[in-house]
Amino acid sequence: MALKLVLLPALVAVALADTTSYRPLPPSPAPIYSARAPSYNAPAPSYNAPEPVSPPKYDFSWNVKDDYSSNDYGHQETRDGYNTQGSYYVQLPDGRLQEVTYTVNGDSGFVAQVNYQGEAQYPTQQGYGSAPSYQAPAPSYRQPRPSYA
Repeated sequence: MALKLVLLPALVAVALADTTSYRPLPPSPAPIYSARAPSYNAPAPSYNAPEPVSPPKYDFSWNVKDDYSSNDYGHQETRDGYNTQGSYYVQLPDGRLQEVTYTVNGDSGFVAQVNYQGEAQYPTQQGYGSAPSYQAPAPSYRQPRPSYA
């Protein structure tokens, strides 16, 4: 208790003795300098793309048909200048064939027509409700002997 009587007045005395006022510091003056001129020259262009000598013109097609994995898809496209026509197809997992035929005429954008051939088929799943095809293993341990016998 005597210690509390000594510490409390000491703490009050320290708090009252600190009479400095806390004011924010005045703002620092803005730095005075000028931007330096770059010490390098702008790079010269290193590649000049050649101007086209004629409008683009091409024709291509490719197909994939793999009966083992049921993959069947392909793509065909023809371009003459700014007019492009083409189509691509893919065999869907539900059995239908999806074919997309498209055209691009100048700045008209990509205009696509999507067609489906065939009827979607969803075969019933087999094997989920059947019994397991494995047999339970035979135990490979012996019954323990009682230690009290």
